[in-house]
Amino acid sequence: MKRDEVFIHPSASVHSQAKIDTGVSIGPFAFIGEDVSIGKNTRIEASVFLTGKTEIGADCHFSSFTSIGTEPQDVTYKGEKTLVKIGDRNIFREFMTVNRGTVKGGKKTIIGSDNYFMAYSHVGHDCTVGNETVFINGATLAGHVTVDDYVTISAFSGVHQFCKVGRHAFIGGYSVITQDVLPFCRVAGSRSALVYGLNIVGLRRKGFSSQRIKILKDMFKIIFFSDLNTTQAIEKIEEKFPPSEDKDEIIKFIQSSERGFIKKTPEKWDIESE
Repeated sequence: MKRDEVFIHPSASVHSQAKIDTGVSIGPFAFIGEDVSIGKNTRIEASVFLTGKTEIGADCHFSSFTSIGTEPQDVTYKGEKTLVKIGDRNIFREFMTVNRGTVKGGKKTIIGSDNYFMAYSHVGHDCTVGNETVFINGATLAGHVTVDDYVTISAFSGVHQFCKVGRHAFIGGYSVITQDVLPFCRVAGSRSALVYGLNIVGLRRKGFSSQRIKILKDMFKIIFFSDLNTTQAIEKIEEKFPPSEDKDEIIKFIQSSERGFIKKTPEKWDIESE
C-alpha cells in the first residue's frame, strides 16, 4: 500500500462511522468501534480491539490482542460516554489494555506520545500518562493514577489508585506502590517500597550533567537522610540551593502530594556509594 492509502483487511470489522486517517493499516479480525478515530499511519495488527470513544494519534502501533477503550473496571460505572485519548508514536504490545474514564474521575483516560507499553501492561480508568514512558511486561496502573514523563515501571509492578509518579522516576520489578514516587527517584519493593536514591542511569541517558545530578543528590540527602520533617526539609532546600527547575519540581510535587510520598530507605545503604 502507498503511504496515503488506507488498508483494511477483509476480515476486519470496522464501523462505518469510525474515523480512519490516511496511511492507516488494519489487520485481520481487528474490531474498530463506532466512536473510534485513528490518526495517520497508525498500524493495527490482527485481532486488535478498539472500542468506546477512543481518539488515537498518528504513527501508533497496536500489536495483536491489545484491547483499548473498554469500559472502566469500576462498579459505579453505568455506561456513561467517556473517553480514551492517545497521542502520537505510541507502541502497544500484545494483550496490553486501556480502560476509558469514569464520570466521577473526569471522564477521560489520557496517554501522551512516544510511550512503550509492553505485553500485558494495563492503564486503568481516569489515569494520565505523560510522554516517553516505558511500561515493562505486566506493569499495572489502578484507576486515577498520574505518571509523568520519562518514567519506567518495571515488570509486574502495581501502582495504587490516586498515586502520582514523578518525572524520570524508576520503579523496580515486582513492586507495590501505595504512595507517590518523587521525581528522579528509584524505588522498589514488593511489600513496602523503599527509595534507592536517584535514577542515575535514566538521568544520564536523558543528558543530565554530573553537576545537575550532584545537586539532586544533595537535595535528596536532606529529604531522606536528615532528621528534619518534610516541612523543615523543604525550608532547608529553599535556603541552601539556588533557583532551578529541578528544585521547583521537587518542592511542588511534595507540597501537592495527597497520599504522601515514599520516604523509607534501606537500613544499610549509603547514597554516596552511587
